[in-house]
Amino acid sequence: MQVFRYPDPSTWPALQRRSLADTQTEVLARAAAIFDDVTHRGDAALLAYAAELDGAPGLTDLRVSAEEMAAGAAQVPPALQAAIRQALHNIEVFHAAQRPPAQEAEVETMLGVRCWRRAVPVERVGLYVPGGSAPLFSTLLMLGVPARLAGCRQVVVCTPPGRGTGLVAPAILFAARELGLTTIIKAGGAQAVAALTVGTASVPAVDKIFGPGNRYVTAAKQLAAQRGVAIDMPAGPSEVLVIADASAHPAFVAADLLSQAEHGPDSQVILLTDSEQLLEQVQAEIARQLLDLPRAELARQALVESRTLLLADAAQLLAFSNQYAPEHLILAVADPVAYAAGVINAGSVFMGHYTPESVGDYASGTNHTLPTSGYARAYSGVSLDSFYKKITFQQLTPAGLAALAPTVEAMAEAEGLTAHARAVSVRRELSGEHAEAVLTRSAAQV
Repeated sequence: MQVFRYPDPSTWPALQRRSLADTQTEVLARAAAIFDDVTHRGDAALLAYAAELDGAPGLTDLRVSAEEMAAGAAQVPPALQAAIRQALHNIEVFHAAQRPPAQEAEVETMLGVRCWRRAVPVERVGLYVPGGSAPLFSTLLMLGVPARLAGCRQVVVCTPPGRGTGLVAPAILFAARELGLTTIIKAGGAQAVAALTVGTASVPAVDKIFGPGNRYVTAAKQLAAQRGVAIDMPAGPSEVLVIADASAHPAFVAADLLSQAEHGPDSQVILLTDSEQLLEQVQAEIARQLLDLPRAELARQALVESRTLLLADAAQLLAFSNQYAPEHLILAVADPVAYAAGVINAGSVFMGHYTPESVGDYASGTNHTLPTSGYARAYSGVSLDSFYKKITFQQLTPAGLAALAPTVEAMAEAEGLTAHARAVSVRRELSGEHAEAVLTRSAAQV
């Protein structure tokens, strides 16, 4: 990791820069080309990309069959089955507590004017589950649980086919079975997002797309949003920022940094500390722990673009973190509660020496689909609320309209929208005749 000691705050923006920011134009262009190809060629394009990008040249059917689902799920060892079920339970408990009321309380903004709001599930959702070098079945739990709790009518899962096999990872199939999800599509990357956006013979078009992914997936999600399909958030390569003081254990901190670095070269890890001794100890621990990691080479590539900063005090540590707006923020400090009070921008916060980011990734119950690349300044992570839309309602009595009419008419006329004003005034002018007609019809029906 690159080390910076007491950098001037004026240099912080450069130190907070994500490593792949310079390639965004190139990535968007490539994602747009894939998008157009899938739009025009549909399934044929998806099968071609499965061969070219996923290493699955023999793929002929994009949908996972019931037989393939059962066979794959049966391969999951009992211990992992139990772990997935425990994680599913914890995620469900946490997200079930977020259920909105079927209808919020009515508000009478003035006499005769009632307004209210109702939560309605998004009808058709697409869940993108990364499956390249490490099939992330945990992501399916994080997205599938709230989709199920919200009551989304159609849930489509896209995940890349296995290299050389064309099969979906058994753990993903087991998680899907536990969630009751049956529409599993063998497609990954920008092409999967494109298919969920425009629809193909095998892939139903959806209303909203969820899930993290690499920079191409993130770019494709932004293109989907331009075409009228909602997305959860821009969620690209994973990142973590650790704030550690002298009370932190160097081995714990090093393990936390490496747990993000091993995702791949796109990942970024940041360590902030006010202790020179801890800084040196963590660097040594990273070197030692790397020797035992199967994905050490991927982690090393990520570490090249990652940084350690020695800063003066807690105020500077928090200020840098809030400017950076990390996806994951670990507070490896003696008093995490005090630090947490100052957190303004972060996707998810892990407090204290015994709360590694890994627990949130898998099984504490919080969601691990979080904003990256500084988007935590404005976006929240996925929650149950992400799978709802809120519809507002209003109903006025004749007296309520009469009371509100002067306000609406004055504002509409001031904006030059006469028909808006007339929609109010015509009701006032004809309300007596309309009420009499309604009463006459009612009497006739009786």
